[in-house]
Formats: sequence, C-alpha cells, structure tokens
Amino acid sequence: MTISASLVKELRDKTGAGMMDCKKALAETNGDVEAAVDWLRTKGLAAAAKKAGRVAADGLVATHVDGKSGAVVELNSETDFVAKNDKFQNLATSLVRDYLAFNNNDIEAFKASKSSLSGKTVTEEVSEHIAVIGENMTLRRANKLQVSNGAVVSYVHNSVAPALGKIGVLVAIESDIASDKLQVLGKQIAMHIAASKPESLTTAELDQSLVEREKAVFVEQARASGKPDNVIEKMVGGRIAKFYEQVVLLEQMFVMDGKTKISQVVEDFAKENGGSAQIVAFERFALGEGVEKQETGSFADEVASMVAGR
Repeated sequence: MTISASLVKELRDKTGAGMMDCKKALAETNGDVEAAVDWLRTKGLAAAAKKAGRVAADGLVATHVDGKSGAVVELNSETDFVAKNDKFQNLATSLVRDYLAFNNNDIEAFKASKSSLSGKTVTEEVSEHIAVIGENMTLRRANKLQVSNGAVVSYVHNSVAPALGKIGVLVAIESDIASDKLQVLGKQIAMHIAASKPESLTTAELDQSLVEREKAVFVEQARASGKPDNVIEKMVGGRIAKFYEQVVLLEQMFVMDGKTKISQVVEDFAKENGGSAQIVAFERFALGEGVEKQETGSFADEVASMVAGR
C-alpha cells in the first residue's frame, strides 16, 4: 500500500524514530499507526520518543579545522559516561565535519541536511543514536569561522579524544605571517579564551545592556559613599575600564603573563614576525553552558598553570 507523508509524520511524532524506519514500519503493518509503534518498539527504534524528554546537559564539544575555516558543535547527552562511547564520539566528529562543509551557518537547516554517516538527515541520525545508545541526545548549537588570509585555530580543553572535549574554542586570525607561527599564537590565545571566558572581541561589540547594568551598579555604590556627581563620573569611567578588562578579549590580560593585554600580545607578535595580524573573531563553547551545575576549583587557574608549563 501507499504510505502517506502525514502517516509517516504522525508515527515520527509518536516515536521519535527515523523517517525511513517509520515508513518501513507502516508498510509492515499496512498503515496501522499503533501497530507500527509496536513494530518499532520490537526493533528498539521507538525508545527515542520516551528518552527525548530527559535533560541532556552532558556530552561533548567537537571542533574541526580545514584550511582557513573551522567549526565547533555541542552534542549533548544525559551522562558523561555516554560521552566516552565510541559511537557517540564518532557522531560528534561526523557532525562537526559535516557542519563545516555545510553551505551556511543555519543549524536548523543543517539538521534537515544529509548526514555523512548514513545519508539520512542529521535529525534522523541523532534519533537513531538515541535508540541505539539509550540516552537522550541533542545537537544544541554550532558555529563556524573563516578567514580570507591567515588561520583559524582550535583548542579543546579536557579532551577525551582528538578534537573532542568539554570546552571548544576557535580563533580566527587574519594575517600574512606564516601559518606555523600563527598556529602557535592561535593556540595560546585559544587557551586564554577557554580560561577567561570573554563576552566579546572588542568593546564596541560588547552587549551594551551589560555595560549599562554595570554602570548602574557602580553609580549606586558611589552615591552611597556620598561622592559628588563629578567625582562619581570619573569613578564610573575607571570602573567600566576595569569591567572591559574582565569581559572583552582584546582588553583582557594574557593568562600566560598576567600583565600584557591580548591586543598588545597580537601587536608584538606581528612586529616580531615582520607582518600584520588581527584577531577578527572567536567562538567558545562550554559543555552545558546555561545549565546550573556545581563546579569545583578554579578553571582559570588550571588553564593558566597549564599554558605556563607549570
């Protein structure tokens, strides 16, 4: 019998199974949706539907660089144990490679595109891995960077396999300096970003609502101390400059020495190598970012110690 698209969609909504599996199940059961649900259950393919409601805040961040472009994706699972599973790692690796090759930066369009693993859609591929591995999974976010001349450099912190870990960073550097030297600088900057969590590349790009919120706090603190308005204005200006040093990459102090601004590090690098260099973009994905988790120790201290070789 002919299986309509609406029946396939109905079964997919009920089970979370892949489109082709739904079509096959309906064919095997003569279009009976409930019977098809049971057929998928016997094959272990309907498990994804129940698992899909569970929180997936663990998993892996994956990076991939090819030539002058790079991509980073976050693939979530329910537990850290699954992140060590070869199938899950292979899925994360294939997704980041596919995303880099994808023709735009729209993750929803990417989810509807073909996976290199099987030729099914990315959404179907993830659903099938849910059924096989037994945990909910979510392709949460992805991004890619590109330069016209220079290098995109990646770094993964707490890696469990090559280019797979808990924090992934991309740095895009436009430069006419040799690639091998850019790789060294880029790796150092990327490790700094992993530790320092900048909000923006420049002060101009920083979310102005964050700046206004900080200003409001500083003004109230200064007024509480009884200072006159002209003094308050100068105090707030100084405090905002300090705020920029905390959250703007080019204004931050380099974790390797604690005293040189990132902007100066790049400028010195360019002079030393007789060329030009400019950080034009960066991306930092921390696994489960935005989900409340209990953290221990100082991550910044850990990375700073590592890059300093201590």
